[in-house]
Amino acid sequence: MKKIELDIVALSHSVTQSHNYAVVLGEQEGSRRLPIVIGGFEAQAIAVAMERMTPNRPLTHDLFKNTLETFDIELKEVIINNLLDGIFYARLVCLKDGEEIEIDSRTSDALAMAVRFNCPIYTYEFILDAAGVILEDTEDDDDAIEKKQPTTSSSSSSKRPRRKRAVSSTSGGNTLSSYSVEDLNKMLEEVLGDEDYERAAKIRDEIQRREGKS
Repeated sequence: MKKIELDIVALSHSVTQSHNYAVVLGEQEGSRRLPIVIGGFEAQAIAVAMERMTPNRPLTHDLFKNTLETFDIELKEVIINNLLDGIFYARLVCLKDGEEIEIDSRTSDALAMAVRFNCPIYTYEFILDAAGVILEDTEDDDDAIEKKQPTTSSSSSSKRPRRKRAVSSTSGGNTLSSYSVEDLNKMLEEVLGDEDYERAAKIRDEIQRREGKS
């Protein structure tokens, strides 16, 4: 069965399911998008790797990556291989001493690992036919994407991604623009220490915006 390579093109709050997020995958050689609803913790795990943040202590997916590397196991690719009753299923394809090993995984966990290993993400035509959408402009119309989303994302189952922000640029009642870059960097260290990665992403965006203007 022919594999279709995907990129993570967006990560945003889910419109249809409160307290959840949607990760949107796009086929590299086409216009179809595959939206998948995931939980907040899973979205955080993906966002941390996408934003190149370094937590004070390894997160679960970082620990798993370090364990695989310690035992000389390479994550070759991730395959979203099935869709049953609105649930996506995925597999980690690993290499150990030349032998290929497949490990069942929740799709959200598989994507978090793919970002950390910078490995390709694949799916099959029948999954895109069932759950994919075509958008002429992928920057807007999240509602159109989510109309075809399955109700849940996963079960035990290069390009820098673009992340859509769904939170305002405020901190403790003050806008981040009122802080100096030095203060923002100190604040970033503090929130990373508290493992508040959503707030850290906002602060980092403000720092990068300032640096881009300088």
